[in-house]
Amino acid sequence: MMDKYLLWTTDVAVSVLRSGIRIFIIVIITLLIYKAIRTLSRKMALLISRQELDEESVKRAETLGVVIRHTLSVIIFAVAIITILSELGIEIGPVLAAAGIAGIAVGFGAQSLIKDVINGFFILANDQIRVGDVIQAAGKSGTVEKVSLKMTVLRDVSGNVHFIPNGVIDIVTNMTKEFSQYVMDIGITYDQDVDRAIEAVKAVDESLRADADFKVDMLQPIELFGLERFAESSVVIRARLTTRPGQQWRLAREFNRRLKIEFDAKGIEFPFPTRTVYQVQDAN
Repeated sequence: MMDKYLLWTTDVAVSVLRSGIRIFIIVIITLLIYKAIRTLSRKMALLISRQELDEESVKRAETLGVVIRHTLSVIIFAVAIITILSELGIEIGPVLAAAGIAGIAVGFGAQSLIKDVINGFFILANDQIRVGDVIQAAGKSGTVEKVSLKMTVLRDVSGNVHFIPNGVIDIVTNMTKEFSQYVMDIGITYDQDVDRAIEAVKAVDESLRADADFKVDMLQPIELFGLERFAESSVVIRARLTTRPGQQWRLAREFNRRLKIEFDAKGIEFPFPTRTVYQVQDAN
């Protein structure tokens, strides 16, 4: 009887020792992987910061790095805990079932938050918007003051601040991505010479590009598409300015000011609503 007890005790001790060694190895491997992930993310951040990138690109990369690091860390520790429980002889089936039920409950309760975070991740990953961009999203427009995984903050021209959850953003219109453009429809009266008006537009463009205060923001000469349409009381000439991001409105306002002066100097008239009345005389 004593021999059987000693044999059983020895088997238990050996089993515990083997399990302990395996658990120790699992813990060491988990910690090494976690440390490797943190080290790799730091090196990536340092590599990005050494390049000549703007501040928002660095912030975007760091945000994505944090999300990826945290996600991988959660997965690694979850696998490690399940493996350790299995080594201790604990049935992991009920644990996984309970975790699944808890996950479903949390998912139902926080599905809006999860949608915001997932959508925010792809917005950042695809570099759709940055701080300082002028965008339209979720029916609002303005300058981006903050963009995170959860929310995008806009301030419109009136100073109103709009807090937009990323989950409701399905279409983003970025008006200051890489470069900006401004389309101008210039109307003149029907009795004016169209070619003369186009030459005046070209002259204004040349004067604007020669001005030190504006030429740096003009990326190319004005594009003249020609006579766009015949309106009710005007002939419309369409043109387009290409500028540095966010400078299209400033340049367009100055262009319009100079165009008014140029047209006045050359006697080219802008249209205004007119109506011709014909009087029919009675033949009797």
